[in-house]
Formats: sequence, C-alpha cells, structure tokens
Amino acid sequence: MTTPRDLSIIAVEAGAGRAVEPGDLSLALAGAEVIDLLEAGALTLDGDRIVPGGQRPPDESMLSEAAALVQQEPYESVEDWLWRRGRGLSEVYRRVLVAEGHIARRRRRWVPVRGGRVEPVDSPARRHAADRWASGEPVLAALAAAAGIRDRAAEGDEAPGIADDAVLTVLAAVNEAVVELESVRQRRTVEKAAFDNIWRGA
Repeated sequence: MTTPRDLSIIAVEAGAGRAVEPGDLSLALAGAEVIDLLEAGALTLDGDRIVPGGQRPPDESMLSEAAALVQQEPYESVEDWLWRRGRGLSEVYRRVLVAEGHIARRRRRWVPVRGGRVEPVDSPARRHAADRWASGEPVLAALAAAAGIRDRAAEGDEAPGIADDAVLTVLAAVNEAVVELESVRQRRTVEKAAFDNIWRGA
C-alpha cells in the first residue's frame, strides 16, 4: 500500500464522523504522492521544484502515473504540482479503490445500492491503513490534519517527528494550498451571499 491509498481509506473511514472537503483531500493526496516518490528516489527536490530522481517509481499505477508527469523541463514547483495534480484526485483514488474492492457502498434494506455510504471493506489494505493510523505515523498524521480528517496541529508544530527537509517542504506546501483553497471558498460564499442580497432587494 501507498501513503495516498492509506490516506484515502482513512478519509472514507472518517467520513461518517466529520465532513472532509474533497478539495482539501485532493491536495493532501497529491502531496502524499510526492512524498512516496521522494522516498522511492523517483523524484527529488531542487529547492522547491520537483525533478526526476533517477530511480524507478514503485510498481503501483497511480504513483507511476504521477512520476511520469515529472520528466520534462521546466520542472514545476511543489505548489504548482499540488494544484495541477490535485484537481479531482480524491475522486480518482476513490474510484480506484472501489474498482479494486478496497471500499464499497454499504447495502441497507429498503435503500437503493447507490444510496448507501461508501466505506472500507475488511481487507489487508484497510488493516494496513488502520495500523499506520493507530500508530500515529507522522507523515500520514500530518497529511490527515491538512485534509481535515483530524484536527490541525498548532502553528509551528505541523509536522512533529519529521526531520526530512524535502518531506517538510511538501507538507508545508500542502498546508499553504489548503489554507488558500479555504480562503477561496470563503470568498465565494461572501460573493454569493452579496449576490443573493441584491436579488432580494430588487
């Protein structure tokens, strides 16, 4: 299993207890891909730019696809990568996990199959994600906090237990992107409210 898959399963598991914004989760998943590829040596960072690392990516379809996107100059910054790769990524991972049988819609009597809530299936993948989550593994915990699956850490303590500068760079970029996305959502809410008020006053 990979960090993005673990994060996706944990997000589905947490879905009943708290709302997870798909956009926030997508940004965190894109960051998780970079971190796994950094650890595999398939990517490296040149400052804040993602460049090929010379090693083969892990034998996993989504990570191989992600690594293939970083082969030509000009190389992207981590921030640009998150926005481009992250677009709709949470739904892509969900579809992959459904197709592979790792998550499924819960069937209830009198409720159509498509109406049930999606939840993880008891499997080695779920147990791996759960064990990693229960252990408080720092990278998964930091990405989950950024995605809103768990409470965010206090400012200045966003990635306790992580010493790798490249990983910290990616996590910082994920947190900044999530904050930016939230400000966009808030601005749109204000603009919509103002527009509605204009129509009510017309």
